[in-house]
Amino acid sequence: MTKAGVIGLGAMGEGMARHLAAGDFSVTGFDINPEPMARLAEAGVVACPSAREAAAGVDLLFVVVFRDSEADEILFGDGETGGVLDQLADGATVVMNTTVAPDTARAYEARLAKLGYGYVDAPVTGGKAGADAGTLTVIASGNEKSMNAAQAAFDAMGGRTYNCGPSAGDASTVKMINQMLVGCHVAAMCEALAFATKAGADPEMVYDVITHGTGNSEIFKSRAPHIFQKDYAPRGINEIFTKDLGFVTDIARSVEFPLPMTSLALQQFVATASSGFGREDGIALAKVYENIGGVDIAAAHGKSKRD
Repeated sequence: MTKAGVIGLGAMGEGMARHLAAGDFSVTGFDINPEPMARLAEAGVVACPSAREAAAGVDLLFVVVFRDSEADEILFGDGETGGVLDQLADGATVVMNTTVAPDTARAYEARLAKLGYGYVDAPVTGGKAGADAGTLTVIASGNEKSMNAAQAAFDAMGGRTYNCGPSAGDASTVKMINQMLVGCHVAAMCEALAFATKAGADPEMVYDVITHGTGNSEIFKSRAPHIFQKDYAPRGINEIFTKDLGFVTDIARSVEFPLPMTSLALQQFVATASSGFGREDGIALAKVYENIGGVDIAAAHGKSKRD
């Protein structure tokens, strides 16, 4: 049985670890929050008191943390929560599910190769719902040996795997495009719903019309109902957009390519964070627009049926 370790058991990592344990894997896990570890223990995941212990003897190490600085500390840092590489099984493969900049992914691959470890650049998309359901889309790249080592795990926790190329960084580049579009769609949705409310339209009617017309998007269809319910529980926190769209605009600047819409969306998520909503879902941007317009989208929702 393949031994797998998962470091980072948050919104994404918990579901991923659960599906690995349900498959043909012996799974250890670590998170600084004890709550998901307690839940996963019931699912057969061995909860460990440190990242080093979660990595001990594993053939596959999944890193599912928020920032690349945290990933760097886990792999190479010193202290109880970092520097796990000497704990891995010989020839183990590190699977980086954390979204990092393409150059960072390439640097990790080269550094790990010198130490005798494989590396797969494997950001995911599908959100917490996809992680919980085991239907994540895995965006992966790496050499053939490393990709083969991780494929059964990808099958266990994801609905589809895309092989984006033979080198780390290829997958991260594709993920950046995904995040660019998601961020712009979220920003456009929040702006549209607040504007519709300010202009006197019923957001419920707007939702029905848009979801049956050409202005629809998966983001609009799935996320607008949460705004109507004032449900800003984090499924993809606002700070993910400030981080990832920051990566996108940095890359665009380095290759001298203009991204005016993405840059504007980034600033709106920065405004959301500065308004105190950084740890809420990205759709909390709607509250910023509500404050600007002096409107309440949820209160106006369904007004045409009440009038």
